[in-house]
Amino acid sequence: MFTSPWIAALSALFLWWFSTGAILLVVRYADGRSAYAPLAATLWGLGLLALGIVGFWTSLTSVDPSGMYIAFLSALAIWGWIELAFLTGIITGPNTRACPDNIPEWQRFIRAWGTIAYHEILLLMAFLAMMWAAYGVENQFGLWTFGVLFVARISAKLNLYLGVRKINTEFLPSPLNHLPSHFRIARLNWLFPISVTGLTFAVACWLERLYVSETPADMIGFALLAAITFMALIEHWLMVLPLPDEKLWRWMLPKPNKDNMTTQRTAP
Repeated sequence: MFTSPWIAALSALFLWWFSTGAILLVVRYADGRSAYAPLAATLWGLGLLALGIVGFWTSLTSVDPSGMYIAFLSALAIWGWIELAFLTGIITGPNTRACPDNIPEWQRFIRAWGTIAYHEILLLMAFLAMMWAAYGVENQFGLWTFGVLFVARISAKLNLYLGVRKINTEFLPSPLNHLPSHFRIARLNWLFPISVTGLTFAVACWLERLYVSETPADMIGFALLAAITFMALIEHWLMVLPLPDEKLWRWMLPKPNKDNMTTQRTAP
């Protein structure tokens, strides 16, 4: 059953939804409970990081369908822990203050970069380490999975900085309450068409590779990549479409502390 590319694609969609919800759940529970709760949650999550690293390393020489799933899951595990460390406020950046109004654009960019600098550097270091480990090996689907997430994240953050119609800040915890001040509400920006065109092209490339694949393992791998890239594309479109995507996870999360709640803003 799991050798079907359709099952692989549906599995990727479920894992994207479930892993996002799981991270938000941990962050929501840790937020506001105690000063040490975010750090404790991040440290407990190191087990997930360890599993991801071991799984990624193991998958490099595995060219059967199970190796594709292990590579994909391992990349998600590594990515998930880094995102957990960011959302708990443990690994973010040197700037933890709101952005003042009416400052020069270059200063706004530096301040915005300062809010996420350490996290982005960690992501880059992880990506480079995975590139080194995967150089010349048979199974590079874990690396490609992480690469898709990495590129899509950079694109999303730049679009938030330049301005999009809808910014959902509902799930941001209190340590990151300063982040929305560095975003910009706008109907559209010059980067958005480039971003969605690039992601659409990437989805088409993965589907073309899936179509010409000759082995079940390659079919699984490219189906997983096509699905996760498609979700990155959808996430970009949700920045400009007035759809209640937050409902995908809101029902499974405990109610936030009212003092820590942020609001969702939409351009008129």
